[in-house]
Amino acid sequence: MKLVISAIAITVAMLGQTATAGSVDVEYYGMPAELNLPFSEAVRVDHMLYLSGKLGFDSATGKLVEGGITAETHQTMKNIKVSLEKFGSSLSEVVKCTVYLADMSEWAAMSKVYISYFPAKPPARSALGANGLALGARTEIECMATVH
Repeated sequence: MKLVISAIAITVAMLGQTATAGSVDVEYYGMPAELNLPFSEAVRVDHMLYLSGKLGFDSATGKLVEGGITAETHQTMKNIKVSLEKFGSSLSEVVKCTVYLADMSEWAAMSKVYISYFPAKPPARSALGANGLALGARTEIECMATVH
């Protein structure tokens, strides 16, 4: 009898995990194939969108924008806005960002630009210094947002 009860308990536990795992809707949005990068541009899990880190990359020139941290932060935020809208969200739905800076002494300049993109409801944010960002960038920003 104990064996039967144990078997039932294990089956119920497994069915519960399967149902829970099966009810989560996950969608991966790949990077453009020509970039040949080993990560997704974004991943949607139910009503949350997780963006990969964005740089101040100008797709028209194929390079980082010139002008230092201020120009890079503006371009980074524009790139974030484009990605959010592409996948059904917007800056107003961002709930958390993580900012990586090549030089923490540029935090104030980055922050001044960053907050201009969130005038009403600024999301939670973390900022940290990093030793070497991709392409020699001054900043990289990743965001999480809701999706409807």
